[in-house]
Amino acid sequence: MYSNLAHTPLICEADYLAAEASSSDKHEYLNGWVYLLHWNPITNMAGASDAHVKVTGNVHYAFKTHLRGKGCGLYASDMRVKVDAKDKAYFYPDVLVTCDPADQSRDTMKQAPVLIVEVLSPSTKDYDKGGKFDVYRLLSSLREYVLIDPTEFLVEIFRLNQHQRWELFSFEGAECLVEFASIGLTVSMLELYEDVIFD
Repeated sequence: MYSNLAHTPLICEADYLAAEASSSDKHEYLNGWVYLLHWNPITNMAGASDAHVKVTGNVHYAFKTHLRGKGCGLYASDMRVKVDAKDKAYFYPDVLVTCDPADQSRDTMKQAPVLIVEVLSPSTKDYDKGGKFDVYRLLSSLREYVLIDPTEFLVEIFRLNQHQRWELFSFEGAECLVEFASIGLTVSMLELYEDVIFD
């Protein structure tokens, strides 16, 4: 899952939640395994890159402006999503939107997101595109799963269609407009990557 990290032995869900409540770092949980979030393989330390943080902030700002007054909850980085199906999991998406009234009363986690955004990083890229999406798809509320590459103008959106199949929509290039259909928003690529300097 997360490369360059030693994971702890299997623990139960209650122990994970108790430990996470007092931890200064964020950890994700999947079927007993615990993983440190945002490990930077270049510095060998926890923490996201400059581009990752800027893209996350830009997405949050665009969504916040659009969703104001529409009754949906918008969260960036610090809110957990609980997946309570065959895979027991807790993740911290970079951005999530939930419009479920029940989620408004859940203080430390959300269970019915309609849209999840993950900004890719070297240590999580493969897992975000594969295994994590496999788990996220167990959420009956989810309509779009968004992957944003902070190293180039590339946004990939997996969208659930009317036949309950996931379709991939790829948006590439600086002049592109990116459509987030689940919340009725179209944003320019340059807005999503504002102030990002590519290596």
